[in-house]
Amino acid sequence: MQDVLVVTISLARREVVRFLRQRSRVIGGLLTPVVFWLLLGFGIGRSFRPPGWGNDVDFAEYFFPGTLLLILLFTAIFSTVSVIEDRRAGFLQGVLVSPAPLLAVVLSKVLGGAVLALLHGALFLLLAPVAGLAIPAQAFGALVAFMVLDSLTLTALGLAVAWPMESTQGFHAVMNLVLIPLWLLSGALFPMEGAAAWVRVLMRLNPVHYAYAGLQAALLPAAPRIPVSIAAGVNLAFLLLLIGWVVLVAGRARN
Repeated sequence: MQDVLVVTISLARREVVRFLRQRSRVIGGLLTPVVFWLLLGFGIGRSFRPPGWGNDVDFAEYFFPGTLLLILLFTAIFSTVSVIEDRRAGFLQGVLVSPAPLLAVVLSKVLGGAVLALLHGALFLLLAPVAGLAIPAQAFGALVAFMVLDSLTLTALGLAVAWPMESTQGFHAVMNLVLIPLWLLSGALFPMEGAAAWVRVLMRLNPVHYAYAGLQAALLPAAPRIPVSIAAGVNLAFLLLLIGWVVLVAGRARN
Protein backbone atom coordinates (compact mmCIF):
# COMPACT_ATOMS: atom_id res chain seq x y z
CA MET A 1 0.00 0.00 0.00
CA GLN A 2 2.86 2.36 0.83
CA ASP A 3 4.45 1.68 -2.56
CA VAL A 4 1.20 2.55 -4.32
CA LEU A 5 0.93 5.80 -2.37
CA VAL A 6 4.53 6.87 -3.00
CA VAL A 7 4.40 6.13 -6.73
CA THR A 8 0.99 7.78 -7.09
CA ILE A 9 2.07 11.02 -5.42
CA SER A 10 5.41 11.18 -7.24
CA LEU A 11 3.94 10.67 -10.71
CA ALA A 12 0.97 12.92 -9.97
CA ARG A 13 3.36 15.72 -8.98
CA ARG A 14 5.11 15.27 -12.32
CA GLU A 15 1.77 15.65 -14.12
CA VAL A 16 0.95 18.89 -12.30
CA VAL A 17 4.38 20.47 -12.81
CA ARG A 18 4.45 19.47 -16.47
CA PHE A 19 0.98 20.89 -17.15
CA LEU A 20 1.63 24.19 -15.37
CA ARG A 21 4.74 24.73 -17.48
CA GLN A 22 2.62 24.60 -20.65
CA ARG A 23 0.94 27.98 -20.50
CA SER A 24 -1.24 27.41 -23.58
CA ARG A 25 -2.98 24.48 -21.87
CA VAL A 26 -3.41 26.40 -18.62
CA ILE A 27 -4.94 29.37 -20.44
CA GLY A 28 -7.05 27.26 -22.82
CA GLY A 29 -8.47 25.10 -20.04
CA LEU A 30 -9.67 28.13 -18.08
CA LEU A 31 -10.31 31.02 -20.46
CA THR A 32 -12.25 29.15 -23.18
CA PRO A 33 -15.14 28.18 -20.85
CA VAL A 34 -15.04 31.63 -19.23
CA VAL A 35 -15.48 33.26 -22.65
CA PHE A 36 -18.46 30.95 -23.32
CA TRP A 37 -19.95 31.94 -19.99
CA LEU A 38 -19.50 35.66 -20.58
CA LEU A 39 -20.86 35.61 -24.13
CA LEU A 40 -23.77 33.24 -23.55
CA GLY A 41 -24.55 34.18 -19.97
CA PHE A 42 -24.67 37.91 -20.44
CA GLY A 43 -25.73 37.72 -24.08
CA ILE A 44 -28.93 35.77 -23.41
CA GLY A 45 -29.44 37.31 -19.98
CA ARG A 46 -33.02 37.95 -18.99
CA SER A 47 -34.47 36.37 -22.13
CA PHE A 48 -33.81 32.95 -20.53
CA ARG A 49 -36.49 31.61 -18.19
CA PRO A 50 -35.85 28.04 -16.99
CA PRO A 51 -39.14 26.17 -16.42
CA GLY A 52 -40.21 26.04 -12.79
CA TRP A 53 -37.59 28.52 -11.57
CA GLY A 54 -39.60 31.73 -11.42
CA ASN A 55 -38.44 35.01 -12.91
CA ASP A 56 -35.45 35.77 -10.69
CA VAL A 57 -32.80 33.63 -12.47
CA ASP A 58 -31.01 34.81 -15.60
CA PHE A 59 -28.79 32.71 -17.84
CA ALA A 60 -25.49 33.99 -16.40
CA GLU A 61 -26.56 32.64 -13.02
CA TYR A 62 -27.99 29.39 -14.38
CA PHE A 63 -24.97 28.75 -16.63
CA PHE A 64 -22.40 29.28 -13.83
CA PRO A 65 -22.32 25.67 -12.50
CA GLY A 66 -22.40 24.40 -16.09
CA THR A 67 -19.36 26.51 -16.92
CA LEU A 68 -17.62 25.20 -13.80
CA LEU A 69 -18.28 21.67 -15.04
CA LEU A 70 -16.96 22.61 -18.48
CA ILE A 71 -13.74 23.95 -16.93
CA LEU A 72 -13.25 20.68 -15.07
CA LEU A 73 -13.93 18.80 -18.31
CA PHE A 74 -11.56 20.91 -20.42
CA THR A 75 -8.78 20.54 -17.88
CA ALA A 76 -9.29 16.77 -17.84
CA ILE A 77 -9.05 16.69 -21.64
CA PHE A 78 -5.85 18.73 -21.73
CA SER A 79 -4.20 16.84 -18.87
CA THR A 80 -4.85 13.31 -20.16
CA VAL A 81 -3.22 14.09 -23.50
CA SER A 82 0.01 13.49 -21.57
CA VAL A 83 -0.65 9.72 -21.81
CA ILE A 84 -0.21 9.86 -25.58
CA GLU A 85 2.81 12.15 -25.31
CA ASP A 86 4.42 9.91 -22.68
CA ARG A 87 3.92 6.87 -24.91
CA ARG A 88 5.58 8.63 -27.85
CA ALA A 89 8.53 9.68 -25.67
CA GLY A 90 8.92 6.18 -24.25
CA PHE A 91 8.29 7.32 -20.68
CA LEU A 92 5.03 5.41 -20.32
CA GLN A 93 6.58 2.16 -21.53
CA GLY A 94 9.40 2.62 -19.05
CA VAL A 95 6.95 3.11 -16.20
CA LEU A 96 4.87 0.10 -17.24
CA VAL A 97 7.84 -2.27 -17.29
CA SER A 98 9.12 -0.96 -13.96
CA PRO A 99 8.15 -2.53 -10.61
CA ALA A 100 5.72 0.36 -10.04
CA PRO A 101 2.23 -0.98 -9.22
CA LEU A 102 -0.11 -0.63 -12.19
CA LEU A 103 -2.86 0.83 -10.04
CA ALA A 104 -0.47 3.55 -8.84
CA VAL A 105 0.39 4.52 -12.42
CA VAL A 106 -3.28 4.92 -13.31
CA LEU A 107 -4.15 6.72 -10.07
CA SER A 108 -1.28 9.16 -10.55
CA LYS A 109 -2.72 10.25 -13.90
CA VAL A 110 -6.19 10.62 -12.39
CA LEU A 111 -4.93 12.47 -9.32
CA GLY A 112 -2.68 14.80 -11.29
CA GLY A 113 -5.48 15.78 -13.66
CA ALA A 114 -7.93 16.21 -10.79
CA VAL A 115 -5.59 18.58 -8.94
CA LEU A 116 -5.26 20.71 -12.06
CA ALA A 117 -9.03 20.73 -12.59
CA LEU A 118 -9.57 21.82 -9.00
CA LEU A 119 -7.10 24.69 -9.40
CA HIS A 120 -8.91 25.91 -12.50
CA GLY A 121 -12.31 25.48 -10.87
CA ALA A 122 -11.25 27.37 -7.75
CA LEU A 123 -10.13 30.32 -9.87
CA PHE A 124 -13.46 30.38 -11.68
CA LEU A 125 -15.37 30.42 -8.39
CA LEU A 126 -13.91 33.88 -7.79
CA LEU A 127 -16.28 35.10 -10.53
CA ALA A 128 -19.39 33.93 -8.66
CA PRO A 129 -20.25 37.49 -7.46
CA VAL A 130 -20.24 38.63 -11.11
CA ALA A 131 -23.10 36.18 -11.75
CA GLY A 132 -24.91 37.39 -8.64
CA LEU A 133 -24.21 34.15 -6.78
CA ALA A 134 -23.47 34.04 -3.08
CA ILE A 135 -22.34 30.55 -2.10
CA PRO A 136 -24.01 29.64 1.23
CA ALA A 137 -21.55 28.68 3.95
CA GLN A 138 -23.45 25.45 4.64
CA ALA A 139 -23.20 24.48 0.96
CA PHE A 140 -19.49 25.20 0.59
CA GLY A 141 -18.37 21.82 1.92
CA ALA A 142 -20.72 19.99 -0.46
CA LEU A 143 -19.48 22.13 -3.35
CA VAL A 144 -15.82 21.29 -2.63
CA ALA A 145 -16.66 17.60 -2.23
CA PHE A 146 -18.44 17.47 -5.59
CA MET A 147 -15.68 19.44 -7.28
CA VAL A 148 -13.17 16.86 -6.04
CA LEU A 149 -15.37 13.93 -7.09
CA ASP A 150 -16.19 15.48 -10.48
CA SER A 151 -12.53 16.29 -11.14
CA LEU A 152 -11.52 12.70 -10.45
CA THR A 153 -14.36 11.27 -12.54
CA LEU A 154 -13.88 13.52 -15.56
CA THR A 155 -10.12 12.98 -15.54
CA ALA A 156 -10.69 9.23 -15.37
CA LEU A 157 -13.11 9.55 -18.29
CA GLY A 158 -10.52 11.42 -20.34
CA LEU A 159 -7.90 8.86 -19.37
CA ALA A 160 -10.14 5.97 -20.45
CA VAL A 161 -10.35 7.54 -23.90
CA ALA A 162 -6.71 8.63 -24.12
CA TRP A 163 -4.99 5.42 -23.02
CA PRO A 164 -5.78 3.31 -26.13
CA MET A 165 -5.17 6.27 -28.50
CA GLU A 166 -2.08 6.50 -30.68
CA SER A 167 -2.40 10.13 -31.79
CA THR A 168 -3.50 13.40 -30.23
CA GLN A 169 -5.58 14.12 -33.35
CA GLY A 170 -7.64 10.98 -32.83
CA PHE A 171 -7.96 11.76 -29.14
CA HIS A 172 -9.36 15.25 -29.75
CA ALA A 173 -11.72 13.93 -32.42
CA VAL A 174 -13.20 11.45 -29.93
CA MET A 175 -13.35 14.14 -27.26
CA ASN A 176 -15.39 16.42 -29.49
CA LEU A 177 -17.64 13.57 -30.62
CA VAL A 178 -18.33 12.10 -27.17
CA LEU A 179 -17.50 14.42 -24.29
CA ILE A 180 -19.03 17.64 -25.57
CA PRO A 181 -22.44 15.96 -26.18
CA LEU A 182 -22.17 14.43 -22.69
CA TRP A 183 -21.69 17.94 -21.31
CA LEU A 184 -24.56 19.35 -23.38
CA LEU A 185 -26.86 16.60 -22.08
CA SER A 186 -25.81 17.11 -18.47
CA GLY A 187 -28.21 19.99 -17.88
CA ALA A 188 -25.36 22.49 -17.93
CA LEU A 189 -26.68 24.43 -20.94
CA PHE A 190 -30.44 23.84 -20.62
CA PRO A 191 -32.60 22.30 -17.87
CA MET A 192 -34.17 18.88 -18.17
CA GLU A 193 -37.63 20.24 -17.34
CA GLY A 194 -38.05 21.99 -20.70
CA ALA A 195 -36.45 19.34 -22.92
CA ALA A 196 -38.18 16.85 -25.22
CA ALA A 197 -39.07 13.47 -23.72
CA TRP A 198 -36.34 11.55 -25.60
CA VAL A 199 -33.75 14.14 -24.57
CA ARG A 200 -34.78 13.75 -20.92
CA VAL A 201 -34.23 10.00 -21.22
CA LEU A 202 -30.72 10.58 -22.59
CA MET A 203 -30.00 13.06 -19.82
CA ARG A 204 -31.04 10.56 -17.13
CA LEU A 205 -28.76 7.93 -18.70
CA ASN A 206 -25.85 10.37 -18.95
CA PRO A 207 -23.36 9.91 -16.07
CA VAL A 208 -22.08 13.48 -16.52
CA HIS A 209 -25.59 14.68 -15.64
CA TYR A 210 -25.01 13.43 -12.10
CA ALA A 211 -21.61 15.13 -11.97
CA TYR A 212 -23.38 18.38 -12.82
CA ALA A 213 -26.24 17.80 -10.37
CA GLY A 214 -24.00 18.09 -7.31
CA LEU A 215 -22.49 21.39 -8.47
CA GLN A 216 -25.94 22.75 -9.27
CA ALA A 217 -27.30 21.74 -5.87
CA ALA A 218 -24.54 23.67 -4.09
CA LEU A 219 -24.55 26.77 -6.29
CA LEU A 220 -28.28 26.98 -7.13
CA PRO A 221 -30.12 25.54 -4.11
CA ALA A 222 -33.52 26.65 -5.45
CA ALA A 223 -33.12 24.61 -8.63
CA PRO A 224 -35.22 21.49 -9.27
CA ARG A 225 -32.75 18.64 -8.89
CA ILE A 226 -32.18 14.98 -8.21
CA PRO A 227 -31.20 13.98 -4.63
CA VAL A 228 -27.58 14.75 -3.80
CA SER A 229 -27.05 11.25 -2.44
CA ILE A 230 -28.04 9.72 -5.78
CA ALA A 231 -25.79 12.15 -7.68
CA ALA A 232 -22.83 11.30 -5.44
CA GLY A 233 -23.49 7.55 -5.63
CA VAL A 234 -23.72 7.45 -9.42
CA ASN A 235 -20.66 9.68 -9.73
CA LEU A 236 -18.60 7.48 -7.42
CA ALA A 237 -19.71 4.27 -9.14
CA PHE A 238 -18.80 5.74 -12.54
CA LEU A 239 -15.37 6.77 -11.21
CA LEU A 240 -14.59 3.29 -9.90
CA LEU A 241 -15.79 1.72 -13.15
CA LEU A 242 -13.55 4.00 -15.20
CA ILE A 243 -10.49 3.36 -13.03
CA GLY A 244 -11.08 -0.39 -13.27
CA TRP A 245 -11.37 -0.16 -17.05
CA VAL A 246 -8.15 1.86 -17.42
CA VAL A 247 -6.27 -0.56 -15.16
CA LEU A 248 -7.52 -3.44 -17.33
CA VAL A 249 -6.44 -1.71 -20.56
CA ALA A 250 -3.07 -0.73 -19.05
CA GLY A 251 -2.55 -4.30 -17.84
CA ARG A 252 -2.99 -5.60 -21.37
CA ALA A 253 -0.40 -3.09 -22.60
CA ARG A 254 2.03 -4.18 -19.88
CA ASN A 255 1.61 -7.84 -20.83
